[in-house]
Amino acid sequence: MKQIKYIRRAAPPHMVGDGFKVRTFISSAMWKDLSPFLMLDYIEPTNYLPTDHPRGVDVHPHKGFETVSILWEGALAHEDSSGGKGKLFAGDVQWMTAGAGILHKEFHEEEFSKKGGVLHGAQLWVNLPAKNKATAPAYQDIRSTNIPEITLTDEKGKIRIIAGEMNGVKGPANTFTRINIFDAHVHADAAFEFNVTEGDHTTVLVLKGTVLINDEKTAREGDMLLFDNAGATIHVQTNNETHLLLLSGEPINEPVAAYGPFVMNTQQEIIEAIDDFNAGKFGHLN
Repeated sequence: MKQIKYIRRAAPPHMVGDGFKVRTFISSAMWKDLSPFLMLDYIEPTNYLPTDHPRGVDVHPHKGFETVSILWEGALAHEDSSGGKGKLFAGDVQWMTAGAGILHKEFHEEEFSKKGGVLHGAQLWVNLPAKNKATAPAYQDIRSTNIPEITLTDEKGKIRIIAGEMNGVKGPANTFTRINIFDAHVHADAAFEFNVTEGDHTTVLVLKGTVLINDEKTAREGDMLLFDNAGATIHVQTNNETHLLLLSGEPINEPVAAYGPFVMNTQQEIIEAIDDFNAGKFGHLN
C-alpha cells in the first residue's frame, strides 16, 4: 500500500488569458516529489456567455517538455507551428510535444464560443529527459472513443486510462518515460484500488467529492495527495459522486532549469532557447 506523504490544497483561482479560469495544483517547489510532472492547471467548471470573439491564449512558445490538455466539458481549438491543428470536445485529450521548440495557441472552439456554455478541463506539463529535449515537435490527438475504460464492480463507476497501464488495460498516449494518467469518475459508496508502479512518483487530485484513502485519511474536493514511492496500491472509498485524477511517473533524476515556457537542464540552455525563439527557429504561426 502506498502511504500518503502529505496533502496540499490547490491555489486560489486565477485567469490564464481571457478564457481559462484555473487553480494550480503543482508548483516548482514540488518538482522533487512529482517529477516528471511540472505543472497542473485545473480549469474549474466555468460558464461563459456567448461571444463572437473566442476567448483563450494567443501565440506563445514552449520548449523542452510536453503539454497535456484534458477536456471534460466544452470545446477547444488548437493550432501549432509543427502543423498540429484540431478541436477538443468533452472527453478528448491533446498531447503536444514541444521538444526542440514550438509555437501554439489555444482558444475556445468557435461554435462553443457563439453558443456559450461550461468549460471544464486541465492542462498538465510533463518534463522530457535531457536526451529527448531536442526531439522534433509532435502532436497526439486522442479522442474519447479511443480511451479505454476499466468498469468498477457493480458498475459503480469507471477509470479512463489516458496513459500508462492498469490491470492489463493500456492507454493510447505515447510517452517518452513511464507515465500513468488515470481519470476516475465514481459513484457514491464505491470501493476500488489504483495500481501503479512501485518507485514512481504518484499523486491523486480530488476534483470532486470526498474520499477515504487507505482506510485512514479523508480527502476532499481541492485536495492533492502525494504518496511515498514505496508500494504500488492505493485503496479508495467514495462518500459521494467523485472525480479523481491520478498521475504517476518514473522520476527524471536530472537538473531542471525553467524560465517561463522553457524547461531545460541548465541556465545556459535557457539562454539558448530564448535565442532560438527570437531567431524564429520555433517556426511560424499567425
